[in-house]
Amino acid sequence: MKRAVLGLFLISSVFAVEAPKRARNVILLLADAGGVATVNAASLYAYNAPQKLYIQSWEHIGLSDTSPAGRWVTDSAAGMTAIVTGKKTLNGVLSQAPDALRGQKDGTPLKTILEYAEEKGLSTGILSNVTITDATPAACIAQVNDRGKFGEIFMSIFQPRFGDGVDIVFGPGRPRIFEAVRKLGKDPDAVAAEFNRPVYASLDEVPADADRAIAILDKPIDLDFAAKRAIQSLAKNPKGYFLMIESDAHTDNPEAGLKRLVSFDKTIRDIAAMVNLDETLLLFTADHSFELRLTGGGPDQPLLKGYEEWRTANAGKKAEVQIPAMRVGGSHTGEEVLVAAKGAGSERVHGYMANTQLFHIMLQAYGWQQ
Repeated sequence: MKRAVLGLFLISSVFAVEAPKRARNVILLLADAGGVATVNAASLYAYNAPQKLYIQSWEHIGLSDTSPAGRWVTDSAAGMTAIVTGKKTLNGVLSQAPDALRGQKDGTPLKTILEYAEEKGLSTGILSNVTITDATPAACIAQVNDRGKFGEIFMSIFQPRFGDGVDIVFGPGRPRIFEAVRKLGKDPDAVAAEFNRPVYASLDEVPADADRAIAILDKPIDLDFAAKRAIQSLAKNPKGYFLMIESDAHTDNPEAGLKRLVSFDKTIRDIAAMVNLDETLLLFTADHSFELRLTGGGPDQPLLKGYEEWRTANAGKKAEVQIPAMRVGGSHTGEEVLVAAKGAGSERVHGYMANTQLFHIMLQAYGWQQ
């Protein structure tokens, strides 16, 4: 009998699965339009070999569906809404349920993972190298029926539904955003003064000891510097933080898009080295894929051989990029995208999943109930 019990104990020990570690911090790393084909191409472009990106070395990976409500192909608004709320919605709608009508009628507001973090007293941040009120960062903080309502999205920074609002906001788009705010009959500087939250024009203006800061730039942002600066500020909160970092990986200009993704991958490597992965979940994915296909080429020639000639011949035209190694259109596509995870709670990422599942993975990593 004792031998039988001992045998069962040994068997159960062999097959025991260690529970995922609880995360104090979650960093959502979003490559906008960074589908599997683009991730593969970025490795070939930078290293002349497959699977050389840092994110491609992560153990916990899966594939995420990207479809919105009622369609097969998503835009960034619906794609990001699914990721940060756990609910699918219509294209063009930000963090509202599909009972919305884009630009016409509000739908049921959806609570985002950033809002959960605010409610729990964590610090929060959004960063982007795209206009900071564009769809991906906006889905974290705003519930609006049209992604183009930049003025309303900007106001969400100052009028949060939970907590004291997003703490760190770093990204470009200042002229366009301020114009949208003025069209609402409001002065952006007056709004900032009313809520005692100055809107800096550069990262250099942000005080070194700031725990909360808004920097909306009128020029491109150094995303690597911004990410490290944001983490230094957010990490001061003993309760933890949530941070979303977006990098544009659209490849309608394949050279620019692949460069951005390679740079983002290097930033992610640096982030992983500066945080404690025993208490931090790094979650990489894309909101949707893009029309890039590898059709030829090899290690004996540059991946983008022929692109400069194609660009010169097609200057001013909207045309599909066709060079020896690849074909690139101008559209979002509907196939699954990579999900890769590292750190606390990363074991939950595996297999095929709905894009809505990423919200639940983050929520469960924190140990929270919906």
